[in-house]
Amino acid sequence: MDKLAEVQRSNKLLEDAIAEYQRVMSLKNVPEELYLIAGKRAADRMGFRGFWGKSVKLLYEMTEKIPQNVEIRNLLAVAYLMIGQNKEAKKVLTEVLKVKSDSGFAKVHLGFILKTDDSNYEEAAKLLREGIATREEGVIDGKFYFCLGDALYRIGKQVEAMKVYEEAVQEGLFLSVYQRSLYNVNGLTGKPWWDPLSTAYAPDFKILEKNWQLIRDEALSLTNEKNSGFLPETEGLQDTGDWKQFELFARGRKIEKNCARAPKTCSLISQFPDAVKCKRGQVKFSIMQPATHVWAHTGPTNCRLRSHLGLVIPEGTSIRVANETRTWKEGKVILFDDSFEHEVWHNGSKPRIVLIVDFWHPELTDYQKRNLTPI
Repeated sequence: MDKLAEVQRSNKLLEDAIAEYQRVMSLKNVPEELYLIAGKRAADRMGFRGFWGKSVKLLYEMTEKIPQNVEIRNLLAVAYLMIGQNKEAKKVLTEVLKVKSDSGFAKVHLGFILKTDDSNYEEAAKLLREGIATREEGVIDGKFYFCLGDALYRIGKQVEAMKVYEEAVQEGLFLSVYQRSLYNVNGLTGKPWWDPLSTAYAPDFKILEKNWQLIRDEALSLTNEKNSGFLPETEGLQDTGDWKQFELFARGRKIEKNCARAPKTCSLISQFPDAVKCKRGQVKFSIMQPATHVWAHTGPTNCRLRSHLGLVIPEGTSIRVANETRTWKEGKVILFDDSFEHEVWHNGSKPRIVLIVDFWHPELTDYQKRNLTPI
């Protein structure tokens, strides 16, 4: 039934298969080995179906029945992570390491939490490095190398971080030491900086540049309102300072309430189908205050190019992509591939404002654009 559900892509058959696995688990005197096989598969299929809450409940029941089984506890921790209950996952993984101190799987996942949730970079780097070194199933993963390198970078160990990225390239996890996106389409041209007027989007960029003052004035009018709608970034990328964003389009969808407050800008952007329909991108105003530093980071995918239209550009602002640093100019577009490492500084005295517009990578086919999942 499970196999048939895959072949027929039937949710009904999949749910029937899950119920059958659970029936096997409930059999009187069921052997422990069979109980575990059925339980792990049921939990896995629940997750595949999107029933992560049910998966958590089942795995928790299994840990109660067989408390000494480390594998089930690790799976429970992952299920907690999938539903955003990172604190519960942290508790489970901490208990696992008390029982099995050499569990590489537990170490990388706990390291991931310590880095992303707690900003405990020292301990996160230690656990991630130790966990990866075990080469256990599930630890040689781009997200763990990504977190390890980033943790090392943030504690001033940039040389070690680059070595980690080089190892990940050798493992086939990153496209290059600088291009570290995890959701990629193979074969796309990858380079840090692009000439805006040498792409198929040149007419779009010319429209943006022609209308930059109109766009600037609309952005400034938002910043002058009491409830501006600009929100802080939420990905832990900011080292110091103040950096906020105002989204107009995201993941191929128009944000109606925000576009109602910036109608002229949204009307212009609506002329660019490869921007407004870019399911792996955004269109947004970005305002950065003086004394702000954004950590070196990479975007999630190589499927887009990111343009910045300079609106208010004081002196002392700069952006590095890979190993080349540039700045913005008012009324001009810069274009880069944000799947490459980039870092931003604002050492000026006035706010910096840009309009960010993501476009599909120009080498993607129409079929790929339609069928790629949103990010």
